[in-house]
Amino acid sequence: MRVMVLVKATEDSEKGFEPGAETMASLEAMGRFNDELAAAGILLAADGLTPSSQGKRIAFDGTRRTVVDGPFAETRELVAGFWLWQVKDMDEAVAWVERCPNPMPGPSEIEIRPLYELAELLPDHDAAPGR
Repeated sequence: MRVMVLVKATEDSEKGFEPGAETMASLEAMGRFNDELAAAGILLAADGLTPSSQGKRIAFDGTRRTVVDGPFAETRELVAGFWLWQVKDMDEAVAWVERCPNPMPGPSEIEIRPLYELAELLPDHDAAPGR
């Protein structure tokens, strides 16, 4: 099963990347964790996102499109980074997240969401596993 592991934004992450000893130590710990994920064959993709002030949202209403510039309100609802993992089940995903270094300087939250698989949506479709 593929899962998207979402690192939720915080007020600190919305301020942007600030180099320093604490930040470097955190990045090194996360790098080691990513190396473990890769060695275990779990990691498919991973990256951090810039603050929402650098982003845009496009609202759809029928044929109309409205572009909204960041920053966006409700920091705790924003995503600061992600992993895409291939795991055998949700329990394995939870076990890996429990081993993860804290992705933020203070309290933080990680959300795990399974991806739809084409075979689930179209049972008669001959999709390759994980596609």
